[in-house]
Amino acid sequence: MKRTALAGLFISAVMLASPVFAAEDLCQINLQKINDAVASSGEISSDLQDNIDSTVAQAKEEQSKGTKEGTQACISLTTQVLQDIANNNKGGE
Repeated sequence: MKRTALAGLFISAVMLASPVFAAEDLCQINLQKINDAVASSGEISSDLQDNIDSTVAQAKEEQSKGTKEGTQACISLTTQVLQDIANNNKGGE
């Protein structure tokens, strides 16, 4: 009985902690996607490139805080940059 209770507590702790790690991974994944998209993208205006550079720097700063709020801010910022790049590739801004 004690083993079952301990196993249940361990599994619960792992499941509760996993979204935090997944969020950190999503931030890092988005940053990598941005690097890949910029490298493979055709034409990027200097205004868009400046916006990408400043937003990525801000996202990395938020990520370096190591907090849940910082990670969420990083994800939000990088998701917006990815959308801007996708819009640029479609021909609109």
